[in-house]
Order: sequence, then C-alpha cells, then structure tokens
Amino acid sequence: MKAVPKVNIYGLYLEDELVDDAFAGVVPFYADPEPVVFDPEAPEQPVEPDVPEDDEEEVEREIAGYIVGVPVPAGLFRPRFDLAAWEAYQDADPQESFPELWIEGLSQEEIDELTKPQPEEPSDLEKLKQENILLKAQNAALTERADFIEDVIAEMAAQVYQ
Repeated sequence: MKAVPKVNIYGLYLEDELVDDAFAGVVPFYADPEPVVFDPEAPEQPVEPDVPEDDEEEVEREIAGYIVGVPVPAGLFRPRFDLAAWEAYQDADPQESFPELWIEGLSQEEIDELTKPQPEEPSDLEKLKQENILLKAQNAALTERADFIEDVIAEMAAQVYQ
C-alpha cells in the first residue's frame, strides 16, 4: 500500500488516500449519493411489479475529485494538481517530457502573508521579569494604601481619646 494525493474537482489537495502499490495515473472518485429517506406522511407511490430492472434510469454519479498517482513535490503551500496539463499529457506524443503537474494553489500575496516574519514573542525569562515588575508595583500600591489607612485610623483614635 502507498499513500497518494486526493484532490477536489479543482485540483486542490485534500488528503492522502491509501492505494495499491501498483496504482498510477489519475482516477476520479464520486460523491456519495443522497440516501433515500422514508417519509410516512408522503403519498404512497404505486408499485409496478412487472417493470424489468433494465428500464430503470441510470443515475449519473457526480465526480467529487480525483485520486492522483503523481507525488506532490515539497515546498508548495497549497498544492494544486493541474488537471488540464495531465489531460494534455495523456493526449500528447509519449516522447514529450513529463510536464510539471503540481502547481502552487495560493497567490504570491497569500504566500507573502503566510511567510512574513511574526513579531518575536518574549522569552520565558522576559515574561517573568515583566510579571515581577508588575507585582512589585502592585505591592507598592497596596503598601501605600495600608500606610494611608493606618494614618487615618491613628488620627481618628487621637480625636476620640482627646
């Protein structure tokens, strides 16, 4: 077994799919059909018992994407398989060189946004220093309040005992 890319109908990479080691090429996969739900309030449809199965309409299944036997090259931010290039390669002369089938799915602006340098986060030591400074300031403010309250109480006691 090997893992190969699975892409949506636009060629954008979705996930890896496990396939047989001999798998090669590009194969479509289909959307799951919607389940039939029994509705007891719906009017009953007459059943025709003598209708042969060959006369039933065949429902065309909708392609949901493709399983791709071409590996994704490293370095792509959002890999996109070029389905048109693959089809052109299938119709071309076998002597032609293998085309570049995986391309970047993001614009240069989107890549620049993803790769721009992030503001450097302070180290754990710097965070502790900042927290220590804050705690010292809070302690000083509490001490100042306690001293003020102590002075007020002393003044009140002096007035009472006079």
